[in-house]
Amino acid sequence: MASGTAKRTENTGETLSLPIEGMTCASCVGRVEKVLVGLPHVTAANVNLATERAEITFRGPADPAGAALAVETAGYSVPEDTTELAIEGMTCASCVGRVEKALKAAPGVLGASVNLATEKATIRHLAGVVTPAVLEEVVRNVGYEARRVGDEPVGDREREGRQREYRALTRSLGLAALLTLPVFALEMGSHLIPGVHEWVMDTIGHRESWYLQFVLTTLVLFGPGLRFFRKGIPALMRLAPDMNSLVALGTAAAYGYSVVATFASWVLPAGTVNVYYEAAAVIVTLILLGRTLEAKAKGRTSEAIKRLMGLQAKTARVVRNGETVEVPLDQVRAGDLVQVRPGEKVPVDGEVTEGSSFVDESMITGEPVPVQKAAGAAVVGGTINKTGSFTFRATKVGADTVLAQIIRMVEQAQGSKLPIQALVDKVTMWFVPAVMAAAALTFLVWLVFGPEPAMTFALVNAVAVLIIACPCAMGLATPTSIMVGTGRGAELGVLFRKGEALQSLKGVEVVALDKTGTLTKGRPELTDLIVAPGFSDAEVLGLVAAVETRSEHPIAEAIVEAAKARGLGLAPVDGFDAVPGYGVSAGVQGRRIEVGADRYMQRLGYPVADFAAAAARLGDEGKSPLYAAVDGRLAAIIAVADPIKPSTPQAIAALHALGLKVAMITGDNRRTAEAIARQVGIDQVVAEVLPDGKVEVVKRLRDGGRQVAFVGDGINDAPALAEADVGLAIGTGTDIAIESADVVLMSGDLRGVANAIALSKATIRNIKQNLFWAFAYNVLLIPVAAGVLYPIDGTLLSPVVAAGAMALSSVFVLGNALRLRGFQPAMTNDALETGLDAAPAALATR
Repeated sequence: MASGTAKRTENTGETLSLPIEGMTCASCVGRVEKVLVGLPHVTAANVNLATERAEITFRGPADPAGAALAVETAGYSVPEDTTELAIEGMTCASCVGRVEKALKAAPGVLGASVNLATEKATIRHLAGVVTPAVLEEVVRNVGYEARRVGDEPVGDREREGRQREYRALTRSLGLAALLTLPVFALEMGSHLIPGVHEWVMDTIGHRESWYLQFVLTTLVLFGPGLRFFRKGIPALMRLAPDMNSLVALGTAAAYGYSVVATFASWVLPAGTVNVYYEAAAVIVTLILLGRTLEAKAKGRTSEAIKRLMGLQAKTARVVRNGETVEVPLDQVRAGDLVQVRPGEKVPVDGEVTEGSSFVDESMITGEPVPVQKAAGAAVVGGTINKTGSFTFRATKVGADTVLAQIIRMVEQAQGSKLPIQALVDKVTMWFVPAVMAAAALTFLVWLVFGPEPAMTFALVNAVAVLIIACPCAMGLATPTSIMVGTGRGAELGVLFRKGEALQSLKGVEVVALDKTGTLTKGRPELTDLIVAPGFSDAEVLGLVAAVETRSEHPIAEAIVEAAKARGLGLAPVDGFDAVPGYGVSAGVQGRRIEVGADRYMQRLGYPVADFAAAAARLGDEGKSPLYAAVDGRLAAIIAVADPIKPSTPQAIAALHALGLKVAMITGDNRRTAEAIARQVGIDQVVAEVLPDGKVEVVKRLRDGGRQVAFVGDGINDAPALAEADVGLAIGTGTDIAIESADVVLMSGDLRGVANAIALSKATIRNIKQNLFWAFAYNVLLIPVAAGVLYPIDGTLLSPVVAAGAMALSSVFVLGNALRLRGFQPAMTNDALETGLDAAPAALATR
């Protein structure tokens, strides 16, 4: 996925998603955001610790190189990558120059070298900002063909980077633990286990034991622990300390004091000659343990993206030059004819041209029943072909496919920053400096007022304060929950286009629903056919359908479709005549057929009293009846309506269970609208609304400060979707509606609204739990580490215990966020009872 590719925003500027390496805590986030916002052409920057990416908005064209340079000046790095392309069509040095110039001008490219002899280009670029597919397109735009060297598909580079980080941390942790164990055994064993001290004195010797601890601890600090000094000390020198700075200062203080005690003990006050090698070594080992567990948990937060990317086919069988060849997915072009065999994944989006089959589209719609596909039917990349085989013409490839757009939506939502994060950002900007000040104050207070040996107490407690502070937990509290929550939503068919909607949905009090296509199926169907004595259903339906073949009205189409579904033959029609506002008439096989509203029958002189009871019942059900006459005699009453989706009543009940009010907005007359509302349990009806009046209705529903969510699917719903506090678009609707929405329900099932709101509440609850833990942990334990309990009950916190607690706090936050992976939707497809009748909605009389 070209998730990092710059894209145009509404304010005509571009946004850029930039991967960043080296961030470890919330203060790192604030620092990177500060330098990015300070760039002259940047209007906003949002840095996410969990995704390790920065979303940067520029006033004009994106400047990846400038942003990367700013990140590097702040002490962090943007990963680089190298792509090799095979170029076809170059004939001379000018071709080489043209290709090189085009590649170097591509956003995110740091350098390009083109070789005419090998016909290859080597491009060095920022990882995640420009993809091989984009580079190929750049070459094609200057008149040459390009393909990536090697048939391997483009992998998830960020996932690979995290896996490398996890493996490196695992190796460092293993080495640190191996070296730390003897130090811990020598020092702490002497205090905790009777007889160990005497054994050490008799076999190794007191001074020799310190020498051994010095060697082993030096290897720990300047081996596996060097990463903390490499990042922490430069940050400290820039007066921008981070978590690495805290660890580096704490371990350096414990180690430095111990070195002085070991090799220059005469400079220390009497009674203060002690060593704390085990504290320095164990702190590094425990923090590496926390980082390792954190890296593993971080990898699990993005599993939804991995699963979505796993849905993509790796190759496609394409017809080229009359032959079928298998090519990598990124070489499929729009217009290609693609063949799909039974059991294979559909590679890209397209339209079936030949053959037929059943396709499992559950990954898009959530519906488990395979859908039949024949010539003219649309297919979606990533869905699974079940039985037959077919050929389709590719219409959307690469980043334009539905699956690619889903992945992009999820990535954008996972990288977003919720309003609740604002408080965290303000706190974490001064958190690390405040901790360092607290450690300095702790040292001075113990040195001046503490018991003897005051220097020892001062050092140990100051180190404990430095080590126990955990900006990591504060920085990870919100983004990890967002990542897991939005990922789980994608698995349930709920796509959060804007991360802010994840928080806004929680406060919604009123859900306003468009009727057609949202509550209803959006297409009329024949629901009732009641014939007079002497006529049969098939006879009347066949005659009426034959007449309606001449009409393009949706009601006419529904009647014709019903006749075809019953296998009825439609006879030729002559003398067709339409009477505007009344009905139609025509001759069919020598018989005179007239179809229309009750006023048409009365105008023709046909009494409708015999159908009065049926007409009243249909009216109560929200249906508008039509009448059919055959050869001057009233033959039947017909109802065609837009049926309510089978899942709608359950969806409304689920919204009520969440404590929400439900309103329906429709252009239907009030009687029809209220009949539908009674059937499904809607609280408030706003009827006879013109398409451009929906925005005003949303504003009225907001009276009293209530937050309103609007659910729609049509082009005329787009303004209301944008006006509502949260707009939810039915995924089967129009692109314009989807683009105007904050949340997209991929299945077109209204039950997704209840799922989205329930998921929002669960995610915000999870974020608050994380924030409470992160803040409470620091507020409570930093004073304990400073020694406030010592005058009361003699409690002091060892730096070793502080390191363990700090490591666990981040792991706790990540573990709590991962609980969202087990979120169960309020409504599932399985909850829908079989045989549920579709309650039809009314369709306006012609």
